[in-house]
Amino acid sequence: MDQIKIKTGVLIEIENGAVKETSLGVMTAAAGQDIYALILGRDASAVNAPSVNAPSVNAPSVKDKLAEYGAGTIVSISGAEDLSAYPDLQALALASAVKEYNFETLLGTASATGRDIFARLAAILDAPLVSDCVEINIEEKIVKKSHFSGKTMATLKANGSIFLCTIRPNSIEPVAAATAGQLVEFTADTQSTGLIKIVETKKATKGLLDLTEAPIVITGGRAIKAAENYGMLETCAQKLGAAVGASRAAVDAGFAPHSMQVGQTGKTVSPKLYIACGVSGAVQHYAGMKTSKVIVAINEDKDAPIFSKCDYGIVGDIFDVVPVLTEKL
Repeated sequence: MDQIKIKTGVLIEIENGAVKETSLGVMTAAAGQDIYALILGRDASAVNAPSVNAPSVNAPSVKDKLAEYGAGTIVSISGAEDLSAYPDLQALALASAVKEYNFETLLGTASATGRDIFARLAAILDAPLVSDCVEINIEEKIVKKSHFSGKTMATLKANGSIFLCTIRPNSIEPVAAATAGQLVEFTADTQSTGLIKIVETKKATKGLLDLTEAPIVITGGRAIKAAENYGMLETCAQKLGAAVGASRAAVDAGFAPHSMQVGQTGKTVSPKLYIACGVSGAVQHYAGMKTSKVIVAINEDKDAPIFSKCDYGIVGDIFDVVPVLTEKL
């Protein structure tokens, strides 16, 4: 007997004309279901355009990329106004799509965008929302997520007519599952004037990857000694295609801004590779990166707590080890 597929919407995030890798991971989380890829506002204009990040002129369009990863239907959502400038209208447009297509599940990335829109959407639909999950069972509406600063994993079951959930970036590896990828257009009923308008967006780390979504993160701790020494990590990060983070000790010492902080009072990351440079490994820091797939520690203190939590450890001065690593890369 064939499994009954659950109609599942996935909010797709597009950057520089390309589908974010983290959105593809969310689609993989919905594998086996009837997947609708939802693209909002201005981003919808990129559906049939080749990815600007792709190395080949024959690169797949956004539509083809989504079809490659399981989107049976790709919905280009527009409104009476430019949705990209109004977060509340984006949520209203999504709510309108939920009703139009009778979605039973709606998923997104636990990114800055996803957290904002899904919180508004949950309020509009009066539905429960589970955020920042690392595992999901759509059929049973069950998720797993970390609690108490990563000390334990909680298993939660959502009760509601629609299952709203955001997935932690990089927690689920994207797996291709090619489908037809039929493109449809939907105009949402968004007549509101908008409560908030985004006038301008300024990125704190120009030219660098978003820390919470990067596939590789290299972090400097108190041992970095000075703000200018982060240049050493940035050079290595460029070779790796990584984002650069900082421990709370380094931030408190004034070596890095809070926007770079990884840990309980900073950002939570879940990259494929996490390189901790001169980080002691305090529980507060570990809470923000413990779900990394592979952890590498570089520290001159052989008794540093980080060595009991990493997959690979190098005992040595970061100012000796990191330049050699960069040279080899």
